[in-house]
Amino acid sequence: MKQVSNRKLGRNILTLSLIFILTLSTSIFAQDGDPEKGKSLFNSNCAACHKLDKKMTGPALRNIEQKLADEQGLDREWLAAWIRNSSALIKAGDTYANKIYDEYGGAAMTAFPQLSDEDISHILAYTAQEPEVPAQVAGTEATGTAAGSGSGVSNKIILGALALLFALLAMALVLVRRTLNRFAEAKGVNLEQTKRTPIWKAFVQNQFLVLVTAIILLLASGYYLYGYMMQIGVDQGYQPVQPIHFSHKIHAGDNGIDCKFCHSSARVSKTSGIPSLNVCMNCHKSIYEVAESTATEEYSKEFYDGEIKKLYDAVGWSDEDQSYTGESQPVKWIRIHNLPDFAYFNHSQHVTVAGLECQTCHGPVETMEIMYQYFPLTMGWCVECHRTTNVKVEDNAYYTKIHEELSKKYGVEKLTAAQMGGLECGKCHY
Repeated sequence: MKQVSNRKLGRNILTLSLIFILTLSTSIFAQDGDPEKGKSLFNSNCAACHKLDKKMTGPALRNIEQKLADEQGLDREWLAAWIRNSSALIKAGDTYANKIYDEYGGAAMTAFPQLSDEDISHILAYTAQEPEVPAQVAGTEATGTAAGSGSGVSNKIILGALALLFALLAMALVLVRRTLNRFAEAKGVNLEQTKRTPIWKAFVQNQFLVLVTAIILLLASGYYLYGYMMQIGVDQGYQPVQPIHFSHKIHAGDNGIDCKFCHSSARVSKTSGIPSLNVCMNCHKSIYEVAESTATEEYSKEFYDGEIKKLYDAVGWSDEDQSYTGESQPVKWIRIHNLPDFAYFNHSQHVTVAGLECQTCHGPVETMEIMYQYFPLTMGWCVECHRTTNVKVEDNAYYTKIHEELSKKYGVEKLTAAQMGGLECGKCHY
């Protein structure tokens, strides 16, 4: 009996030891990699479809190795096979592989056969890290308020001191005048009070001065009236508030996105076109929030994230389900650059043929948080550009023949748009 009891006790101890070893091994699965290297590998290979704490095109990957071990009994070997060639696991009939494939609408995961076991260890070590809690700076608002109020108080003190100084000067002048009058009375000086003609009466009696003033007023009125009339229809500086805030500074400036990626029709069409919201969703299906560093004093991170949610509402995108609901809403964008109907302008002629940059007419859009009309876009402004800008004729088949003929006519190698007929009325008005 003792031998049987000892055997049972030994088996129990062995079983408990095995369970302990397995538990310990699953807890240290991802501890043999470098999280920093894993972060770099994750961002370059996985971040397009996966986030650590949010379901995207693929599942959230925070502690994915531990979760699979606990819930599905799958080890790192299975994970490595899935990462390197998920299609092979699906075709082999693996139960969990097919479940994931069906759950995400039959979207096949990109194969990464180039990732070594060490690379996968690094990635899993990164996914096993606990989420970072953003440190809150205490008393920031109070400090800012105190600083602002201190600035206001100092300004008030300066203004008060200046007002007091002027008051003292005025009192000093009054006292000086009284003192002088007393000295005059003591010396017996008789101060004659002369009767002065009012200034308006003197002005009216001087006919020459009246004539000159009338001429000056007429000329000034004509000048300002002409200037006012010439500004009609000129919307330089026009900066409307759009239904969805779009920062050209972030997109074209910080992220370096080419203008023609969104305004693609500018290459081939008369108009640059309003980008479809599907173009926005090419990126924003994965970019559901901005980085903390993007926020400014004027626009907070919460503000930018809220504008992305407006985009989701407009296209009918459910961020939680990662799918379209079919309930979309039109976005009523407000046009900024608008030429008169009688003026013809072709974007493709300037962008593709002439090779002009968008900033030539629209200004430094990469610095604009809110887009506005930078140049006046008047006839005189366009004519001046045609007179001074050389046409790009090198390696441009469009201008080969006309360049040869006009170069002989004018005896120059470079040609301006004006020399090629760019000032003819029919070019823009027909």
